[in-house]
Amino acid sequence: MKITLTDGKVLELPGSTTVAGVASAISEGLRRNAIAGKVDGKLVDLSYPIEKDAEVVIVTSKDPEALDIYRHTCSHVLAQAVKSIYPTCSLAIGPTIDTGFYYDIDFKTPITIDDLPKIEEEMKKIIKADLAIERFELPREEAIALMKKYKEPYKVQLIKDLPEDSVISFYKQGDFTDLCRGPHLPSTGMIKAFKLTSIAGAYWRGNEKNKMLTRIYGTAFFKKSEMEAYFTMLEEAKKRDHVKLGKELKLFALLNEGKGFPFFLPNGMVVKNALIDYWRKIHRREGYVEVSTPIMLSRTLWETSGHWDHYKENMYTTKVDDEDYAIKPMNCPGGMLIYKLEPRSYKDLPMRIGELGLVHRHERSGQLHGLMRVRCFTQDDAHIYMTPEQITPEIKGVVRLIDEVYSLFGFKYNVELSTRPDNSIGSDEDWNQATEALREALDELKLPYTVNEGDGAFYGPKIDFHLTDSIGRTWQCGTIQLDFQLPQRFNAEYVGEDGEKHRPIMIHRVIFGSIERFIGILIEHFEGKFPLWLAPVQVKIMDVSEKSEEYCKNVYQKLFDAGLRPESDLRPEKIGKKIRDAELEKVPYMLVIGEKEVESGTVSVRKRGEGDIGAMSIADFIDSAKTDVAEKAIW
Repeated sequence: MKITLTDGKVLELPGSTTVAGVASAISEGLRRNAIAGKVDGKLVDLSYPIEKDAEVVIVTSKDPEALDIYRHTCSHVLAQAVKSIYPTCSLAIGPTIDTGFYYDIDFKTPITIDDLPKIEEEMKKIIKADLAIERFELPREEAIALMKKYKEPYKVQLIKDLPEDSVISFYKQGDFTDLCRGPHLPSTGMIKAFKLTSIAGAYWRGNEKNKMLTRIYGTAFFKKSEMEAYFTMLEEAKKRDHVKLGKELKLFALLNEGKGFPFFLPNGMVVKNALIDYWRKIHRREGYVEVSTPIMLSRTLWETSGHWDHYKENMYTTKVDDEDYAIKPMNCPGGMLIYKLEPRSYKDLPMRIGELGLVHRHERSGQLHGLMRVRCFTQDDAHIYMTPEQITPEIKGVVRLIDEVYSLFGFKYNVELSTRPDNSIGSDEDWNQATEALREALDELKLPYTVNEGDGAFYGPKIDFHLTDSIGRTWQCGTIQLDFQLPQRFNAEYVGEDGEKHRPIMIHRVIFGSIERFIGILIEHFEGKFPLWLAPVQVKIMDVSEKSEEYCKNVYQKLFDAGLRPESDLRPEKIGKKIRDAELEKVPYMLVIGEKEVESGTVSVRKRGEGDIGAMSIADFIDSAKTDVAEKAIW
């Protein structure tokens, strides 16, 4: 039997084996470090049997899939511990998430966060026992019978809802068995560092009409030091929480009258408009024009685009004149209508059309979070219509623009190429051509990237940009999607050099992604300490006593007339309190004015993070501040 390895080498084995057997044949060191494997691209347990020629990858803790497997195993240990302490409870689901894992459980007697240490102790016992984890499969009826025997009604329902041809698999560790597709670690003893973090309510299957279950959250890491670093980051994140800072800095409000629909306050609008002004400036420079499409369009449009069939559960719908309409979840179908308004020639291409469109998407209430997860947001969209020859240079141009924007804010980023999903539309030929075009552009730019199989849009592959903020968290923001399908579905055309009609190719792209979400990221990245060009209040003018009040008003007017955003604090308070209040408001500059400054015609300047930087003339301060704004300096 021939086993093809990652490096292309072929390992010949005398007969059938397992993934673990392949790892042992390579080296005992690899076998000790092995967690799981991939056989012909399928992620499997180490015990997975290999009975014919195959391509095999051994998964260790260094591989991207490893942590997910590790945490999923930890969720099973959590479930086993809970069943041991609370035998009458019923288990629902226990998936992994970006930050760790959770398990939804139906307790007969409610538990509180104070019960988590007790559960953790039981988990430690299970881990110390180093229980072997074994997979087995059952026919549908036997699987249902087993879960009924264990009094697990939620598992029974899950099995019944599986497609008829589904493989129904279970994992057993000691006397505990759970329904799961896997894969898992070979034994519980491989878990080295974990922590239960919180509990919350969660409706079964996310439906408010179903029973409320208890969700226990946890996290796990391969090393204790990694977990300690994670919790240190969480503590830092609490201080930077954009919801808390948004309220303190009067940027936005989240109200019960519009859950998931944020209200931007005057200070927040300054930040938002500054970002939009910057966006418009750089897009005009790059040859984009701006349009605006209606917020609500008829069902026929969304059927043509494919969204009615592939995205309807995320859309808000209504009726106008007895006709079905949808509030737009994205801007691209409306953009297609604009492209088709008049005949196009190859001489018109590429056409770069931007839109700051307000879109609405239905998010479940339990998933809403500040500005990060909302039901309406402003998408900094742009669509590029082009010939096949223009694909690579246009993609490269967008990548360079994204790099320019992220570099301005001090963000580092990594790039991901997402390929064809299961629910895609279009031919294999189109998908292959589109995917290779994205690869080619990334390769020509010498931009490192990872491949995220099956995570593309339903109409095309995409490049995603993941920002890393000041405390090490990553955020997916920018995206470039290459689309052969929408121009076909809308019958879009251009006349080529040959005088014949051709189909344009389309790029969908965003840089900020959601402007609202990007603001949330910026709040946390800067800890509310916006750079001068973004700060809602750029300069706070404060008098030492009433004697300098008129001079303060004069300074204010000069700053205002110069295009800066000043604010005066002329309250009858001590200057120390005024300075402390301005510091809490995270104002970049403070101008302290007393009798000495009035006499000399100067201002005493305090800079955020530096304190007193000395006296300056009003004109010199204005010039310095305007230079900072123009250069969009970060400090």
